[in-house]
Amino acid sequence: MIFRRAIARELASTAGAVFTVLFCILFSVGLVRILGEAANGEIDSGAVASLLALSALTNLPVVLTLTVFVSVLMAMSRAFRDSEMVVWFASGRSLLAWVRPVMRFALPPVLLIALLTFGVAPWANRQIAESRSRFEQRDDLKKVMPGRFAESSSADRVFFVESVDLDGARVRSVFVDHRAPGQESVIAAAEGEVEVRTDASRVLTLRQGRRYEGVPGAPGFRVMEFGRYSVPLDQPVQSSLSPSTARALPTLDLLIEPTPLHRGELLWRLGLPIVAIMLALLAVPLAFVNPRVGRSANLIVAVLLFVVYLDGIQITQAWVQQSRMGFAAAAWLTHLVAFLLVVLLFVRRVYLQRWLPRWIDPRAWKAATVASSKAARGS
Repeated sequence: MIFRRAIARELASTAGAVFTVLFCILFSVGLVRILGEAANGEIDSGAVASLLALSALTNLPVVLTLTVFVSVLMAMSRAFRDSEMVVWFASGRSLLAWVRPVMRFALPPVLLIALLTFGVAPWANRQIAESRSRFEQRDDLKKVMPGRFAESSSADRVFFVESVDLDGARVRSVFVDHRAPGQESVIAAAEGEVEVRTDASRVLTLRQGRRYEGVPGAPGFRVMEFGRYSVPLDQPVQSSLSPSTARALPTLDLLIEPTPLHRGELLWRLGLPIVAIMLALLAVPLAFVNPRVGRSANLIVAVLLFVVYLDGIQITQAWVQQSRMGFAAAAWLTHLVAFLLVVLLFVRRVYLQRWLPRWIDPRAWKAATVASSKAARGS
C-alpha cells in the first residue's frame, strides 16, 4: 500500500510538470502561428485570443497522450537509476506489479482524452472554421488594416489605407491598385467613405485624388485628377457557415453518414485513447536504464516509438479515407502491433536475461573462447 501511494504521488507530480512544459510549448507555437496569420490579414485580429484557445483545445488530446507516456517513463527510469527497483525486485515483486498502479494513474487522462477527442475537439474545430468563414465573408474594406496592403476577394484589387475610423465607414490616405487584363490603374486619394446604393451594392467613394492608368510595360500612362471617384467593393458571399471538413463534424454525424472520409476521422478519434493506454503499458518495460548507455537513451527510443505509433494511425486513416483498407482491419492493425511489442518487451524484462540464448549469442562464444585460451595457457 505504501509503495502504491508513493508511485501514484510520483506519477502525478511528474505528469503535472510534463504537461506544463508541453502545454507551454504548444501555446507558444500556436501563438506565433496565429499572430502571423493575423498580421498577414488571413484571420480577424480581434479573434486572436479565442482562436488561440480553440487551437489549444484541438491539440490537447495529443498533448495528454504524450504526457501519460513520458510521465510513466520518467518516473520508472528514476526508480531504476536510483536502485529503487532493486529493492522492489528483492521484495519478491515483479515488473508486472507496476501494471496496476500505472493503469490506475492512466485511466483518468484516458477518459479525458476520449471526452476531448469525441466532443470538445470537433466543437473547437467547428468554431475555428466558422470564425474563418465569417472573416472571409466580410467585404473588402472591413478586411483592410491600417498600414498594410490587403487584396480583395476577387483578387483583382489591392487596398492600402493609412487610417480607418472606428465604424470603418471613412478612410484616409487611400491607395488602390486595380488590375484588369492588359491594363492596370493606380488610384491615390486623400480620403474616402463607404456608401450603400439603392440596389444594396457598396462602393468606396474617394475624394481629392489622382488616377494613373496604362498598360504594364508600355511607356504611356494617363493621369487624371478627380474630386469624387467611386470604386465598387466586392460583396460578401453569403454561404453557410457550417464547415464541411470531417474534423469539425460531431461524432454522431460521422456514425450516421459513414463515408470513407468520415470513417477515417472516426478511426483517429477511436484510436487516440487506445494509443494512450498502449503507450502507458509500453513505458513500463521501456523504462529500464542501463548506466553504461546513459539516461537519455530510453527517452529517445520512447519519443521515436511515439512518433511511429501516431504515424501508423495516420497512415491507416489515410488508407481508409482512400478506400484502400477496410475500417475493421485498420481499427486493430496498428494497435495489435503495439500490443505485441508491449508483450515482447515484458517477456524480455521479466522472463529473459538476454534477447538471444547463450548458445547462439556471438558474445557468449567470444567469452567462452577467451576463457578456454586462458585456461590452456594456465595449464
